[in-house]
Amino acid sequence: MIYFATALGAYFLGSIPWGWLAGRLKGVDLRREGSGSTGATNALRVLGKPWGYTVFALDALKGWLAVAGAFALARQLPGWESHAVWLGVVAAICAVVGHSYPVWLRFQGGKGIATSAGVMIALFHPAVFLSGLTVWIVLFKSTRYVSVASLGAAVALPTSAAILWALGDGDAPRTGIAFAMCLVAVWRHRSNIARLIAGTEKRFEKKP
Repeated sequence: MIYFATALGAYFLGSIPWGWLAGRLKGVDLRREGSGSTGATNALRVLGKPWGYTVFALDALKGWLAVAGAFALARQLPGWESHAVWLGVVAAICAVVGHSYPVWLRFQGGKGIATSAGVMIALFHPAVFLSGLTVWIVLFKSTRYVSVASLGAAVALPTSAAILWALGDGDAPRTGIAFAMCLVAVWRHRSNIARLIAGTEKRFEKKP
């Protein structure tokens, strides 16, 4: 029941559609604009930088809160301290799934990159998050493709988690969830991958 409650709470926390809510405040339905995603990237494209950055921060916050809440729950329950990592992993998975497939929007959400960033901060060693962030920045600056940067960061997550585990500063549950999050990110970006191959993916061009 504890695992079920954690999963359910994390899913509903992750399913808060901040991008869609921001769009409605501006009189726009993000599902019908831009890429059709309710995530931070589409919010940035359609609504502008202030809204896009705010949506990214809120989406990351819900990922962090889901995992941090699971850790706090494990500390409060007698005998559950040893379950903390597993509860955090369950919360991480369900928060990202909730963001990508929110029940409120007929399971049409974002790609989960911002929420995954929040999960990474709460669940992994800081080096894992910093490696993903570094890869994202380098790829975005060099290509101006958000999708390429996001996919690169997704691959960096399990790679850095596995390296840390091999060095004795990690474990199987967190390395496993890192690989799972990478696969989810690649699956959610399959349309972007198709556009990249076709040469029709849109860049974020610098404004004059």
